[in-house]
Amino acid sequence: MVVRGSTVVEAAQLEAEVAGLDALELAADDEPGRLARVWASLWPKLAAVVLFFGVWQLLVWTGWKEEYILPSPFTVMANFGSEASDSEFWDAIVRTMQRAVVGYALAVAVGSAIGAVVSRVSLLRRAVGSMITGLQTMPSIAWLPLAVVLFTLSERAIMFVVILGAAPSIANGLITGIDHVPPLLLRSGKMLGAGRLGLYRHVILPASLPAYVHGLKQGWAFAWRSLMAGELLVIVAGHPSIGTKLQYSRDFSDYPGLYSWMIVIFVLGVVADSLFGKVDSAIRRRWGLIDSAS
Repeated sequence: MVVRGSTVVEAAQLEAEVAGLDALELAADDEPGRLARVWASLWPKLAAVVLFFGVWQLLVWTGWKEEYILPSPFTVMANFGSEASDSEFWDAIVRTMQRAVVGYALAVAVGSAIGAVVSRVSLLRRAVGSMITGLQTMPSIAWLPLAVVLFTLSERAIMFVVILGAAPSIANGLITGIDHVPPLLLRSGKMLGAGRLGLYRHVILPASLPAYVHGLKQGWAFAWRSLMAGELLVIVAGHPSIGTKLQYSRDFSDYPGLYSWMIVIFVLGVVADSLFGKVDSAIRRRWGLIDSAS
């Protein structure tokens, strides 16, 4: 019996060691797959960047505009490098991103509260449902004169424009998500004993999450556009930002600087879109809306 017990223990240890070796082998085999997936997602973006700069350089060579108005991408990138070495360059980016984060967070709070209430109260839906869509279609720049009248040339005027630009999209995203919750899920939740609050927390909100995240993504796009419009027209003294730098570059005919700041705006927008894309993919994968192996 002692020998048999020893044999069983040794067999178990051998199986554990073999399983560990198999796991290491699988991890090693999976590494090229990860690199291939990263490259597959990266090379189209790199190709698009190369194509964009190639078309830009071709336009410069055609002489369509004078080179001081349409400088070559090499001139712009050289100017970008010199701008990036200045601390005020990064101060402007930090200031703009702080405004973007604060304004967007306030818009999320306002839009989510409005969407949650309107989606569950039929009287409010009939009263203000179409007004939310109407507010969403209004250009952000149309709010700037009112913002200046109410708050003068200040940070609050910019926040006002950002919130009004983003909150309607976020509210509509939540309303749409709640409207498309399958009735079967609602009946199942009620049969399991969920009350109004429990049903909302454990059934309605999770089921509406994909549409809500889409509304958050769209709200960020509107918030970013509203912020750029606000910074271009509402210049707060002593508060450098991307918008003010862009406006100063135009006023002083610094066209390489103008293109440099436009590239900064574009890059920040792409980074934010990529982050929202990852969140959206994770949520849709969690709910089985896309293949988990993809």
